[in-house]
This record gives sequence, C-alpha cells and structure tokens, in this order.
Amino acid sequence: MRVLVVTAVPAERDAVTRAFGGAPRIHEVPGAELHRAGPFDVLAGGAGPAAAAAATAFALAAAPTPYAAVVSAGIGGGFAPAAPVGSLVVANAVVAADLGAETPDGFVPVTGLGFGRDTFLPPEDLVRDVAEATGAVRGAVLTVSTVTGSAARTAELLAAHPGAVAEAMEGFGVAEAAARFGVPALELRAVSNTVGPRDREAWRIGDALAALTEAFGKTAPVVESWTQHDRIDRHRD
Repeated sequence: MRVLVVTAVPAERDAVTRAFGGAPRIHEVPGAELHRAGPFDVLAGGAGPAAAAAATAFALAAAPTPYAAVVSAGIGGGFAPAAPVGSLVVANAVVAADLGAETPDGFVPVTGLGFGRDTFLPPEDLVRDVAEATGAVRGAVLTVSTVTGSAARTAELLAAHPGAVAEAMEGFGVAEAAARFGVPALELRAVSNTVGPRDREAWRIGDALAALTEAFGKTAPVVESWTQHDRIDRHRD
C-alpha cells in the first residue's frame, strides 16, 4: 500500500522525493500532480490549512486504491529550546492553534465554543518509530494561518500549548482531510527557523530541506513496515 505525502510548496515536495534518487514518476489526478518516489506519492498542495485540506481530499478521493497513511511534511518554525534550527520534529498532536474566537477573557478554541475539533493524534507507535529512526523531537506541532512574528505571540502559544515543539501552516488541514477518509495522518517537519521575532537572515531553509531529504530516507522503511502491520492488525480486528 502506498502513502500520500502532502507538502506546501514544490521545494519541499522535491526534498522528499530526492531521498529516493532519480527522477520521480509524475502522475496527474484531478486537482493535483503526484510525484511518485519509493512508497510515497508526494504532492505540493499549497500553503495554509485550507489549501492543504483541499489538495489532500482531492488526492485521497482520486486514488484507485486507498492510501495506507497520509503525511504532512515540510519545513517549519521550532520553539526554542525544544526544537533548534536544523532539527526534526514529529507531531504527537496536530493542533489548530488559532481556530476559535477572541473574547474579553482571551482566546477560546473552537472546541470551547461547543463544536468542531482542534486536535488530531497521530498513531502513537508510528510517531515513536519515526522519532527513533530519524532522531526527531516528539511534541505538538501547531497549525497556524498566520506565522508567528513576535515574542509576545510566541509566549501566548506556549502558554496555551506547553508541549508544542514547532509551528507550521498545513498539518491540521491534512489531518482533517485524512480523517474524513478514515486514513491515519502523521506530521514531520524540519526546523528552518526559531518561532518568534522574524529574522530572515537567521533562517536556514536550505539546511532544513536537506534534513527533510535525509529524514525521509530513514522514514520510508519505518512507514512501510508500519502500514503492513497496521493492515494486518485491522484485518484481525
């Protein structure tokens, strides 16, 4: 069974496929262009949770056979000191950090308003195995529609989510779409910058993309093994 990987931009998609060497096979589906490499079908779905959810849903709906898992992948900001620049993070929780409402008493998540959900929990054993294989830090990865750019906002996020290790813009959208299809989701990020005041000169995008390539070279056999065992376990259940 194959695994769908959703990135935001082509540079991230290409970093994933480089892990397998050679040119990926291109496969067109409605609303998406899949780059096939190793066990993965990789697409650049666009920036932000809405684009990521739409692209993921299109790819899942168009698949001739169901995917075994979906991975939201790319680069992102790391919360210091838990996830320094150049490190990898794997989400044990995918959290929509700014989905909700502002009130006189502060931010209220969508669940506090009495509807929706704001957190997806990837399979614990898959998170553990990927972290062990890649050396990734485990923790909550926050999905935001506006990238953090101040110390005050960083402090707010960490106060609300003490276990957060990184932020990005697509994970929750990917997980939401995957959940609609009953497919488990994972989020894997390489840290290109520290969450906080924006300092583009301190960003290490090239290094993060290289780390993403290395990570997927190590992740592929883990995910393949997990999907085979998970399929067997589901069949037994």
